[in-house]
Amino acid sequence: MAGSKERKKASIIVDATRYIEELKERVEKLNQDVTTLQTASSSQQNSVLPPQVVKVETLEKGFLINVFSGKNSPSLLVSVLETFEDLGLEVLDARVSCSDNFHLEAVSTQTEGQSDSVDAQVVKQAVLQAIDNWSVHHKDEQD
Repeated sequence: MAGSKERKKASIIVDATRYIEELKERVEKLNQDVTTLQTASSSQQNSVLPPQVVKVETLEKGFLINVFSGKNSPSLLVSVLETFEDLGLEVLDARVSCSDNFHLEAVSTQTEGQSDSVDAQVVKQAVLQAIDNWSVHHKDEQD
């Protein structure tokens, strides 16, 4: 019976050792990912304009709009919301993150009585233009 206990202990130690090795590999992979992201981030910071992504999905009665910009400012949110208003879009729901980067996720619909219909591509181009205009007018905030 004593040999059985020793084998169980040895098996547990072997399993724990394997698990520790897996964790070390995961940590190494995560460290590589962090280094890659830091390198990409520093090269983006050296570029003239921050990275920006605008995705617009058409919903049954409106749009799901995701906006990401590498730079952040309350005035950027104002610019994007003014663009929605100019397009005749009413924001029904929105989530905004302004910690390090700017991220806006909004659900919008066309304002009632709006005669001109807009499509997802028009919304995307208008928001990208608003971000570009904001970048030009707020260059001092970015430096």
